[in-house]
Amino acid sequence: MPELSNAADREKQTVLINASHGPSLIRFRGKMIEAMIAQGYRVHASGPGIDDELAQAIRDLGAVPHSITLTRTGLDPIADLRYFRDIRRLLRKTGADLCLSYTIKPNIWASLAARSLGVRSVSMVTGVGYAFIENGGLRQKLVKLVARLLYRAATNANDVVIFQNPDDRDDFVETGCLAEAGKARMINGSGVELDYYAPAPLPDRPVFLVAARLLGNKGVREYADAAAGILSRRNDARFLLAGHFDEGPDGIDPAELQRWISGGIEYLGALEDVRPAIASASVFVLPSYREGTPRSVLEAMAMGRPIITTDVPGCRETVVDGVNGLLVPARDAVALAEAMERMIDRPELRREMGDQSLRLCRSKYDVDRVNAQLLDYLAVP
Repeated sequence: MPELSNAADREKQTVLINASHGPSLIRFRGKMIEAMIAQGYRVHASGPGIDDELAQAIRDLGAVPHSITLTRTGLDPIADLRYFRDIRRLLRKTGADLCLSYTIKPNIWASLAARSLGVRSVSMVTGVGYAFIENGGLRQKLVKLVARLLYRAATNANDVVIFQNPDDRDDFVETGCLAEAGKARMINGSGVELDYYAPAPLPDRPVFLVAARLLGNKGVREYADAAAGILSRRNDARFLLAGHFDEGPDGIDPAELQRWISGGIEYLGALEDVRPAIASASVFVLPSYREGTPRSVLEAMAMGRPIITTDVPGCRETVVDGVNGLLVPARDAVALAEAMERMIDRPELRREMGDQSLRLCRSKYDVDRVNAQLLDYLAVP
């Protein structure tokens, strides 16, 4: 797909960006919005939960905010069709030439709304989520079936579908979620701001941190079990957990979290700024069952942390096993505990792997490089 010839051509382009969580427009896509505006795009941004403070932050980037109602999780056809209707109205109101979405519901419903109006659309698959993770329940199987049918319809409408790892791309093609494989493009996650997530000295004591939504498929149960096992044998390490509760079907119950706290987990709550927590940790852990490219891991790498994560799509892309971290099987608390104890017993390994994480992050995940590639994919064909 050729690039636009110059910024003047881009001035004709109005883009509507659609998120499933309003604050992510600043935290995960703020630099992308800035880059688009610098190249001459007129940018509008929609998402649920855009309060006055967030709206002003979006305006400060040079974009126009639009708060919109969206039920982010679960199957609710009436709510989803209302979202489709509202996005359709917003596309008309803004006169958008391009509809750019990320996460599952905006990818599906905003893309279908754009097609109904003859507007170009691009989806960014930032992770396949609950609908592609094997949990075995009847509800999950139903969600998976419906999601795949809807995703196929949506990607049929898209000009381009952008993936963050090759496993997600291949699974979309193999399951029929993407009928035209030629539409697929790859980027290295959403990138990370290297100046903002600056390197911090490693603590001398082994301190582990998981920062993730409190979902079973993030591997937080395995982390709690592994930590409990280690604490039953020794007391020379700490185990931190940060993240907010999730109302989805895989969410952790507050009572279960309280049991983990009683067993020695230190819960930091839902953090607006994760940098102090990363700085206090000597190893970052993400035992997820599957990701797109986990932003939390990139942030920890930028701050010079060694990584323990799972050998699954998305996560495995961030770690060269034995170089900047350790890969363990998903859903395996014993293997996770063994990897953490290896880090506990070898402080020099923590330092060496932390240095390698920073090098890898600078070479591969710099947000400016990622956004430059992304903007190429958005150019008018």
